[in-house]
Amino acid sequence: MVVRIETTPTDITAWLSGELDHHTARVMREEIDAAVERSSARLLRLDFSGVGFMDSSGIGLVMGRYRLMQSRGGRVLIVGVSDRLLRVMKLAGLERLPVWENETTSVKRKEAYKP
Repeated sequence: MVVRIETTPTDITAWLSGELDHHTARVMREEIDAAVERSSARLLRLDFSGVGFMDSSGIGLVMGRYRLMQSRGGRVLIVGVSDRLLRVMKLAGLERLPVWENETTSVKRKEAYKP
């Protein structure tokens, strides 16, 4: 399994694992979207702590879930991002999205701790 999902009345957490590329992104998207559609949760937490590799398919996964949750009046939080994945996300401009809050080391906080 490449994604494990836990749902509560208020939020959904999707733990992503393995490689996030064009082979796995479709399955992850479908499972996450199905969980969102079945729920009235207003928060979708995407946990990247188990992801070792991500290409542009991962960026598409984040952007699509961001739009989905916005259309439902909800929001997305990205947590557990390694430095390597953070660089990919920053190159794609994801640091401009309001998804870096409280539950993760935010992009701003990471930059503040640079030596």
